[in-house]
Amino acid sequence: MFDIIRIPAFKDNYIWLLRKGASAVVVDPGDARPVLEVLEREGLTLTSILITHHHNDHQGGVAELLAHYPAEVFGPAAESITGISQPLRGGETISFGLLGVGFRVLAVPGHTLGHLAYYGSGALFCGDTLFGGGCGRLFEGSPLQMHDSLTQLALLPDETVVFCAHEYTEANLRFALAVEPGNRQLRKRIDEVAVLRSKGLATVPSTIELEKATNPFLRCTEPEIIASAQNRVAQAHNEAEVFAVLRDWKNSF
Repeated sequence: MFDIIRIPAFKDNYIWLLRKGASAVVVDPGDARPVLEVLEREGLTLTSILITHHHNDHQGGVAELLAHYPAEVFGPAAESITGISQPLRGGETISFGLLGVGFRVLAVPGHTLGHLAYYGSGALFCGDTLFGGGCGRLFEGSPLQMHDSLTQLALLPDETVVFCAHEYTEANLRFALAVEPGNRQLRKRIDEVAVLRSKGLATVPSTIELEKATNPFLRCTEPEIIASAQNRVAQAHNEAEVFAVLRDWKNSF
């Protein structure tokens, strides 16, 4: 098994570094500087880079990292990202021999059209598709695409550990409470997250089980959530329509 190091970047980004022995793989390095600092401090060699999508805060550090390490760069073939040597579209399995692990590549369009997620050894690296208590904005894709992508992720085993790319949980849960105030597990999570943030601690990773229990975007069949959506748009009947209402509501919440 490999260890995972959380590397804070910018205002609220997380870069994830996977290590085993002296080898490292990094996920969504928007900024090279903090990654290089960890690699040097821990005596690690960067062998591979995983990119989920083209936004600069997820891939802006690739060029500088490649100036220091001849790493393979895996990322979406459908998006314009300088430095990708292994273009992917979803459905592939990629392996890192030095880490002793393989990852399934999942196509999860919505936030961007070519967005990918990586799943392996019980860990999900999902970029800006699924967040703690929320999901990404729809910059390029449709509500139906994002709903389908989240449904795909919700089908992963409950114990899957979710490594998203931003510290958005506290704000997301405030919205979740407005949508589903009767959810006791959500209220418990809100209290737990408040304690963590008061201590300056991270609220991620989470798990698929926790997200299915508290994240409104994965709960579009729940009666209270349907009612909340229909209070805003009476014609919201099926899951995708409820999701679309929630996503639009969150944009202005």
